Amino acid sequence: MKKLFFLAFATCLSATAFAQLQLKPLWETKDLPTPESVLYSAKNDLLYVSLIDGDAMTKDGKGGVAILNLDGSIKMKDWITEMDAPKGLALYRDLLYVADVTSVWVVDVVTGNVVNQIEFPGAIMLNDVTIDDDGLVYVSDTRSGKIYQMRNNRPSVYLENTPSVNGLKFSSGHLYALVGPELWKIDSNKKITIVAKGFEQGGDGLEPIGNNEFLVTCWGGLIYHVKADGTFDKLLDVRGEMNTADLGYHPQSNTIFIPTFNNNSVKAYKLH
Repeated sequence: MKKLFFLAFATCLSATAFAQLQLKPLWETKDLPTPESVLYSAKNDLLYVSLIDGDAMTKDGKGGVAILNLDGSIKMKDWITEMDAPKGLALYRDLLYVADVTSVWVVDVVTGNVVNQIEFPGAIMLNDVTIDDDGLVYVSDTRSGKIYQMRNNRPSVYLENTPSVNGLKFSSGHLYALVGPELWKIDSNKKITIVAKGFEQGGDGLEPIGNNEFLVTCWGGLIYHVKADGTFDKLLDVRGEMNTADLGYHPQSNTIFIPTFNNNSVKAYKLH
């Protein structure tokens, strides 16, 4: 009897350990013109959403940043305006950094004032932003295949030969980057380790969820769960129905926020 009990217990543990994560739809906020990135701010429990409102490469002054509450209600749709085609977002202390074609905007989240707009020489399409523990800013340029580093508001090329690089995230002392269909880990000496490879499309959004695991979105409509050993599961495939751009993540509730780009909405899912 004991043997049978422990065998059943071990089988249950094994099934739990290898169970695939699931996504449960929670809500959808519409009427957001071409949302590209969502960032959760633990500082004020709000969601910042970059709105391209047009073509992803055009400097037309139509873009901006909206603010949503965690339940999806719109707090301020036109919080920041007159940007061009804003994409990736990162927050450091009270400053929000926004990648916008060839420049990075810096916004004081307390006052809502734009405090700087820094042009990146040679940039073609700046896409995502992340910031390390010391305040160094990293920005991907998808079209030129480069990662920039910005120190004291002065940008320079940090890493070249990163084709179609998009999503960036600094986590546990390393810079992680989605480079085409691969997830790279880059150490302080610029040594590259390929964590995972084989995504069906180039990666877009990247979020660590603990235990050396990540969520990866691909713009065309795919969401992956990358495990610590580099294997991954496909959590969502909505290709042809909606886009899945640069996601946000609320760790306390295991909720992810997906900007649907051409569908002009943000959708929330429970990760369980």
